[in-house]
Amino acid sequence: MQAKCLTITYLTKASYASLNGGDKEADNISSIKKIQMSDGKEYPYKSSQAIRRDLREQLAVLGEELSETETAKQDKGAATTQGKPQQFIDDDLFGFMQADKVTIKRTSPVRVSPLIALEPYRGELDFATNYMGVKAGGNPNIFESEIHSGFYRGTILVELDRVGIADASNYELNLSNNEKKRRVSVLLDAIQTLWGVGRQSRFLADISPKFICGALLTVKNPIFLECLTTNDSLVNMPLIESTVNDFKNVVKDWVLGERKGFFEKDLEQALPMGEAFVKMKKWLDEVY
Repeated sequence: MQAKCLTITYLTKASYASLNGGDKEADNISSIKKIQMSDGKEYPYKSSQAIRRDLREQLAVLGEELSETETAKQDKGAATTQGKPQQFIDDDLFGFMQADKVTIKRTSPVRVSPLIALEPYRGELDFATNYMGVKAGGNPNIFESEIHSGFYRGTILVELDRVGIADASNYELNLSNNEKKRRVSVLLDAIQTLWGVGRQSRFLADISPKFICGALLTVKNPIFLECLTTNDSLVNMPLIESTVNDFKNVVKDWVLGERKGFFEKDLEQALPMGEAFVKMKKWLDEVY
């Protein structure tokens, strides 16, 4: 069967970060997004919307022309892009919706999970003072920001059979196989070099993958999303192997990649990160 999906689950690490702001719990505390898990503890996360924005911005850094944002055509409507996926890679990969008398909509073939911490929030705060108004006679402004340190896990799934193909009749999208392959390839470059554009002035962080599980599938399923875990800073390899075995009838190929020397012990089964992404790009020759 023809491959329909490429899925990548990845680990990254933030040593001192405040990745994504949440609702303020106090006037002088800048909170981070957190979710309470079944163990009763809160785990920081970066939203999928923020990750999608990071990927779009990285596509621009890599030289891609992005669809410019337009104001809504209806009162109280949300801003949207130009809705030209034939021309713009982000309208193709990330979809769009233009609400008017006739709604024009493309569902994104790139599915993104939140980047969720594997370690709970420990109540740590960064204390700071803003002195900008002191010379003008004002008082120093004291504030705090929630910070976190630990491993984070995220997943990106690409519906390969939908890239470059329209899912509605009211917009144009019919790309050549070469252009489909090029767009997915540059998306892989954006994933490999992923960098967050928000909250970087004081909390610079590198969220690019440090370990990945990638798979080419004949079905659409993020098979590693809940099955990439760590134990004492070591990747749980038996769980990965069990996952691949369970899905062996639909896995055409799979790969592990890691930043060699980053973890306490390198995995023999994992390629260096750059080689793993090269291998995934070669899979596209089979698809397109």
